[in-house]
Amino acid sequence: MALKIYERHLAREIYASTALVLTAFLMLFAFFDLIHELESIGKGGYQLQHALGYVVLTLPGRLYELFPIGVLIGTLYALTVLARHSEITVLRAAGLSTRDLLVTLAKIGMVFAGLTLLVGEFVAPPAERTAQQLRLKAMGSLVAQEFRSGLWVRDERSFVNVREVLPDASLQNVRVFEFDERFQLRSISQAERGRYLADGTWSLEGVVRTVFLGESASVEKYGQLTWKSALNPDLLAVLLVVPERMSLVNLYLYVRHLSGNQQKTGRYDIAMWKKLFYPLAALVMMALALPFAYMQDRMGAVSIRVFAGIMLGIGFHMLNGLFSSLGAINSWPPFFSAITPSVLFLMTAAGMLWWVERR
Repeated sequence: MALKIYERHLAREIYASTALVLTAFLMLFAFFDLIHELESIGKGGYQLQHALGYVVLTLPGRLYELFPIGVLIGTLYALTVLARHSEITVLRAAGLSTRDLLVTLAKIGMVFAGLTLLVGEFVAPPAERTAQQLRLKAMGSLVAQEFRSGLWVRDERSFVNVREVLPDASLQNVRVFEFDERFQLRSISQAERGRYLADGTWSLEGVVRTVFLGESASVEKYGQLTWKSALNPDLLAVLLVVPERMSLVNLYLYVRHLSGNQQKTGRYDIAMWKKLFYPLAALVMMALALPFAYMQDRMGAVSIRVFAGIMLGIGFHMLNGLFSSLGAINSWPPFFSAITPSVLFLMTAAGMLWWVERR
């Protein structure tokens, strides 16, 4: 029973400290994001209310990114305060081992891991997509143009070129180059507009289709034409949300689409593995915070340890991004690129625990 009381007390302190840290970080980043958005006010119909809405909608994505740092600093602060009040010393003197403390922190950390997964899967992706749509619609801008000629997508034996993708996922100035099994050009279809209906079906308007038959060609015109394609609004949504903020389901579907068309999937594979392991980073950060609770007060005040936690958190965030970029550039295994930062910090936590236990 005493252990349950201790667990509740420790959990309450860690949850309160982490919530405070995350709130402070979110307010800070929201302020900087709003300052950045002020530069865009006046472009098209983009006004202050649009900037405020955009910043609010991007907060879930910020929260997802900041979870490990917030958990590290919050746990570090809570444990350091308990150590200053000699509560950690009393618990250890009563027979609570480092292993027991790690198990307790793991139980508490599962809540953070679950929240990270929940925000990253169900809150941040739709909020991010809505934020980008709000911004683009207010500015009267296009979703994306990867090249000067527009967006290019391979769809089985066809290559699709879209000059303009609007925020509502409708298309303008669409060209479809269709090839046969011998990779000879069969037809070129040009449409003024495209609107998604359902089940992979698009309605194209103002269509001019050129059909090649041997050395001859014929031109066909249609006011409206139905077009079946693997291209759909979910795939176009990839243009609105960076891979790191996409949901696992959308990442999996897009990777499968790219693989089915023999296209590179490296960046999205890494993002998918990172989404799987990222919730566990909260547990690693809590283990990293534990050694600080064992250090005596003469080794530094609470503020020094919190500063150290901030530096470690920033280091983890930078290392996470670094390995993702290096993995995509050097074609490293996605699993390795995604898990290496967490493994390195877990080894650091183990080394620090071993050092403080020896003292």
